[in-house]
Amino acid sequence: MQNTSKQYDEVTAKCRELFVHKMTDYGSAWRILRLPSLTDQIFIKAQRIRQLQENEVRKVDEGEISEFTGIINYSVMALIQLELGVAEQPDLDTEEATKLYDRHLKATKELMEDKNHDYGEAWRDMRISSLTDLILQKLLRVKQIEDNKGETLVSEGIDANYQDMINYAVFALILLNG
Repeated sequence: MQNTSKQYDEVTAKCRELFVHKMTDYGSAWRILRLPSLTDQIFIKAQRIRQLQENEVRKVDEGEISEFTGIINYSVMALIQLELGVAEQPDLDTEEATKLYDRHLKATKELMEDKNHDYGEAWRDMRISSLTDLILQKLLRVKQIEDNKGETLVSEGIDANYQDMINYAVFALILLNG
């Protein structure tokens, strides 16, 4: 479990670094995105990963690592949007956005540690393709919850699904990094 925590931190540090660089380049333009738009961005990335896993020929020189990284960062942005709501204009500077990013990632890591304890690190024996499928399943659930105006009868909310997608993507990156 100690190794998982260290590997998790290494993976998410790279994701955070990219987030900070993109905040420097683009600012918080993503703050205008409604939740379904973020969900669709994540869906596109997960679908691309699935296609990369199934296709023998690649025509774009970007692999699974960049797409899993995107899933993590867009999912954190979605958690921030859930908390703050959609903005009409970019309204966060890099420092403020990074603090929010760190807080949501910390909570998501704590969830991972709790689940990892209960499941006994079963993810280590999973295929990356299965992690991709689980992310896609979570996305379909989120889309349904969004279509239901956020209402659920007995299921977890949207935030828990985004957190699970982050954790599955981190697991995939850990496995990809060997």
